[in-house]
Amino acid sequence: MSPEPGALEPELIADEPFEAQVTESHRSFEGRVWDIRSETFAYNDGMLTRDFVDHTGAVAILALDDEGRVLLIRQYRHPVRHREWEIPAGLLDVEGESPLVAAQRELAEEADLTAGDWNVLAEIHTSPGGSSEAIRIYLARGLAPTATPYARTDEEADIETRWVPLEEVIDGILARRLQNPSLTVGALTAHASRERGWESLGSPEEPWTRRPRRY
Repeated sequence: MSPEPGALEPELIADEPFEAQVTESHRSFEGRVWDIRSETFAYNDGMLTRDFVDHTGAVAILALDDEGRVLLIRQYRHPVRHREWEIPAGLLDVEGESPLVAAQRELAEEADLTAGDWNVLAEIHTSPGGSSEAIRIYLARGLAPTATPYARTDEEADIETRWVPLEEVIDGILARRLQNPSLTVGALTAHASRERGWESLGSPEEPWTRRPRRY
C-alpha cells in the first residue's frame, strides 16, 4: 500500500553500527585457530563483561555454473560431528590479503576452480552474541578449472564435490537437510537475487564496512 501524500517514507530496516566504550580488553585464551577475548564495556549506565571468539573473519563463495547449478563441497566439521554440505570458504588469515583475493584463493584451493565474474552476494555475522566472525559471501560465475589440482590435507583431504541445481539446494534448506550457514544464506540470497534480475549484487571490491575490527 502506498503512503498517503505528504507522509514520511518509512525508514529502511538496517543494523546500526555502535561502538560501546571499552575499558578493558585482553586475550583470555589462545587457541589453535581462534582466541577467546574478554572485554569490559560501558552500556546502559552500567559496566558489562563479555567473553567471545576473537575471529579473523572469513569469505565464502557460491559458485554458479551456466546451467544454474551450485558447487557444493562436503567435509567433516568436528564441533558439530557432521560431514556438512557447504560452499567453498576460508579464513581471512593472510596478512594484507583482500577479501576478494582470499575468495579467489579459496575457490582454487577447495574446488580447483577459477571464475571470471565476481560479485558480493551477502554479508553475515554468524554468531554475534559470542563471536566477532563476519563472513562475506561472493557469487562466482564464468567458471573454469585451474591448471593444477590443489593438494589438500586434514579435514580437506577427503572433500567431496557435487554440482546441484540451485532449486534443489533451496529444497534441502527448507526441508532442514542442509544446515551450513554460509550455504543457507548464500543459496537463499542467490535465489532471491536471481528472481530480481541480480539487481542486489555488489561490486567485488565493495568496502566491507560491517566487518569488526581485529586486535
